[in-house]
Amino acid sequence: MSVTCCLATPLLASDIPCPIPDTGQVSCYDHSRVISPPPPGAPYHGQDAQLAARPPAYRDNGDGTISDLVTGLTWSKAVSLQKVSLEEASTLARSLKLSGHRDWRVPNIKELYSLIDFRGFTGSGSFHHAAPADAIPFINTDYFDFAYGNIAAGERFIDAQWLSCTRSVSTTMGGAETLFGVNFADGRLKGYGFRHPGRPEKKFFVRYVRGPHYGLNQFRDNRDGTVSDLATGLTWQQNDQEPLSWQEALRSAETLVLGGHSDWRLPNAKELQYLVDYTRSPDTTGSPALDPIFSSTAITNEAGQPDYPTYWTSTTHLDGPHPAHNAATICFGRAIGQMHGTIMNVHGAGAQRSDPKIGRDEIGRGPQGDARRVKNFIRCVRGGTLPSPTPAPEKMEGYPTRPRVISYGTYAQPNPIPPSSREIIGRR
Repeated sequence: MSVTCCLATPLLASDIPCPIPDTGQVSCYDHSRVISPPPPGAPYHGQDAQLAARPPAYRDNGDGTISDLVTGLTWSKAVSLQKVSLEEASTLARSLKLSGHRDWRVPNIKELYSLIDFRGFTGSGSFHHAAPADAIPFINTDYFDFAYGNIAAGERFIDAQWLSCTRSVSTTMGGAETLFGVNFADGRLKGYGFRHPGRPEKKFFVRYVRGPHYGLNQFRDNRDGTVSDLATGLTWQQNDQEPLSWQEALRSAETLVLGGHSDWRLPNAKELQYLVDYTRSPDTTGSPALDPIFSSTAITNEAGQPDYPTYWTSTTHLDGPHPAHNAATICFGRAIGQMHGTIMNVHGAGAQRSDPKIGRDEIGRGPQGDARRVKNFIRCVRGGTLPSPTPAPEKMEGYPTRPRVISYGTYAQPNPIPPSSREIIGRR
């Protein structure tokens, strides 16, 4: 949802109602390994870890709730190993009394995605076996309880999807009703076909939230090729740019001069996802999942359909045996894949997936046969650096080098990850 205005008032840090927490990523990467932070003008300069944004900051209230000191939201800490449907989760939220409050709700997708932490790593093992020893959840387990999928029940370890209340305005997987959720095991946001005719309804983990509603955009057309979002304090390039490789995209953003400014950069994953308008899609509004104040290039997708682009972020997605190989992307058009030989929209407009930094285009990758593009479009951003000191989070030792994971039947002790993974995720 968004509000569009054409005011000329200045944007003050104190006026930002929806600050976006940083992704947590602390290391820089080329296409294959961790690298030293590249200086200006060098290849790979301007990536996520080089942004001085608002670091995630939480407080454990000691009553089963966690406060997010950046967004102002309060979250339930625990996770039930009994997965639920959206209807069941909504009913439970209405009856939940926690820390003396009864105004709990199922989060929308922007609220839920604000918790993702890109120090996570899917690990280097098979999806159909137990979580690899080097796997790290994509959520800070010092504060939030987390469980992988139940292997004994026939699930994959990556079946750790948390639901939101945000339904897709379109369908996926050949006609399934779809809602958006975040997989904190593999670091992706997808539309999940939760209701197929003749099949049991898909169920999810759930985490409840209370506090100010988060996720609104308030756009201002600056009449100079830029658009300010008064909700987040970010200013965006109004038009997109042609498809480039990830390295080329970082360089193009660094050299952009627009609206009298030269401090443009590639947005990180949380910033770009916050731009998505989940009330729009190519199938229902004939548009990208984006407010029409922006211009988006029309493309033809792998199925031969008129569509809209996927866009690079500056965030490396640590996934699989070659963890530095991919960068996170946001699909403002259909999230294309190939299932049973048919090319279709598998994850919905507004999904966050990842694409290779080098290589070649392909389709059929992963469980849903994702289409992977080596060159994606870009929309640059400026702003978002810390205007004033952020409250310091509690000092806790654990995540990401000693993540805590709930086991089915017992609560696992912190499990040190191998030194090789510590080098991948880096340290502050």
